[in-house]
Amino acid sequence: MAGSIQLSLLIGPGVPVPALADVINALDSVQVTSSSDSSGFQLSFKIGKKSLLETTLLPAGYFDPIVTRVIIIATVNGLPNVLMDGVVTRQEISPSNDVGKSTLTITGEDLSRMMDLVEMPFMRFPAMPVVARVYAILGKYAVLGIAPVAIPPIVPDMTNPLEELPSQNGTDLAYVRELAYKCGYVFYVEPGPLPGSSIAYFGPDIRIPAPQPALNVNMDALTNVESLSFSLDGTAKKIVVITIFDPITKKVPIQIPLPNVSILRPPLGARPTLPSKLEFAEGMASLTPDAAANFALRMLLSANDSVTGSGSLDVLRYGRVLRSRMLVGVRGAGLAYDGLYYVNSVTHNIKHGEYKQNFNLSRDGLISNTPAVLP
Repeated sequence: MAGSIQLSLLIGPGVPVPALADVINALDSVQVTSSSDSSGFQLSFKIGKKSLLETTLLPAGYFDPIVTRVIIIATVNGLPNVLMDGVVTRQEISPSNDVGKSTLTITGEDLSRMMDLVEMPFMRFPAMPVVARVYAILGKYAVLGIAPVAIPPIVPDMTNPLEELPSQNGTDLAYVRELAYKCGYVFYVEPGPLPGSSIAYFGPDIRIPAPQPALNVNMDALTNVESLSFSLDGTAKKIVVITIFDPITKKVPIQIPLPNVSILRPPLGARPTLPSKLEFAEGMASLTPDAAANFALRMLLSANDSVTGSGSLDVLRYGRVLRSRMLVGVRGAGLAYDGLYYVNSVTHNIKHGEYKQNFNLSRDGLISNTPAVLP
């Protein structure tokens, strides 16, 4: 690619290997999307009647779904970045009467897709807390290079096996995400840091405090983004009221308002948006004390952000790859919108001589609560 950017593609059944020269030469574009819960990719190839892809590789199963693993690495200024480690889920071919216009499109998802293939309705977890269940499930995927990292829930969740026997319904991915939702946690598979390895994270949505290089807009020669815009949603914040009964008589209802503020994510705006809605949670009376506490924690851990931003940048000018699920600073947007933001999702668009990214940002209020944005 242009400048100091190099793209590496590894592909193959089970263990991916460097792609063949004919595959690299036919590659037209690469798109990788990384969001807060899952990631996906799409490879587009230009093919002809006599190309190796159409005459040999495609019939031989080189791009077969599920069994074919793909690793995409972008090296920017000597620093390798594993953009995707996943499996092929779909292939599409579009023949054309025009010379050089026929295309082969390969679509895939990250390795969490491998956890969503087989339903396990008979799995039982006697006397096992949530974190033990998560490790037991994710341990099966160590052969794919997935290292599990699970944080125990804040509220203890041990159950008496004589009274309750936790069981799994559905696939491993569905069950782990169900456990994460009940605890107010998130679950995702992050590729890297080395090719062929990934991290399966189960825990609170903690924003990494070390920010990435700032996004500069409207700063003349220092501008490093192509576009950037922000919006404030006045209806994003709400207060949820839960109703519980007093622990003595269990007849007197007690209403507890839960603010729309995350207890594990530091506020990024000095002037947070005021709540505009009031909701009453239903079905609280039938919950056990542990389940009610987890419900309250889930509301406090998954607060919505009212300020959102979106834009695009050229990686060659930005100097590095912007990563999702991390913090980034913004300069030049004005007093109200400058400061730190959380990167919710990033889409990588790679072509010959071009590497651009579309991104989405968010935070909880206006005006930066830091005197300066670094770096």
